[in-house]
Amino acid sequence: MLQWISARAIEIAAVVFSIAYLYFSIRQKIFLWPMGMISAVLYMVVFYQSKFYADMGLNGYYLVVSIYGWVHWRRGNAGEGSSLKISRITRKPALILGLLTFLAFLGIGWILDRYTDSPIPFWDAFTTAVSFTATWMLARKILEHWILWIVVDAVSMGLYLYRGLYPTLVLFAIYTAMAIIGYIEWKRTLLHMNDHLPDDGN
Repeated sequence: MLQWISARAIEIAAVVFSIAYLYFSIRQKIFLWPMGMISAVLYMVVFYQSKFYADMGLNGYYLVVSIYGWVHWRRGNAGEGSSLKISRITRKPALILGLLTFLAFLGIGWILDRYTDSPIPFWDAFTTAVSFTATWMLARKILEHWILWIVVDAVSMGLYLYRGLYPTLVLFAIYTAMAIIGYIEWKRTLLHMNDHLPDDGN
């Protein structure tokens, strides 16, 4: 048992920091971003060793977006002197993000299939492309990012089972459940905010 833990120490540490990241995300605490930075660095090592190259690159992106998210959340709503509020995505940005995500999926899948020894290039590309979008939406505090995470986490469970990354498989089972909870909690907060908007007299 100790030998098994020792061999997977980096992955287990990444799991711990990732759970902390998701917990603070659900609670809308800015501390999620440093937790995300640490887990991203650890998972870059894990995925490099497992030949999940797109996921390794994705965690490099997480590292950059975590810095952006930290700054953006600290600034809050510019000119209002308040913390960043939850919002919902509108049709035009949703269409643009959908198109960009699809193009990223095709591009990443082609690169992985042609230039790497990834065993499942297009599945790897799918979770990577959707995760790019979901992480950016989290940095902007958009409610629907949770829906994307539910899809990504569920698909990822199958991929990590295939590659034998069992601690990470457990993590993503927890992620899927917590993403559902996160969506419910953020939506409840958004509804509560809307209920307390000032009456314009109309």
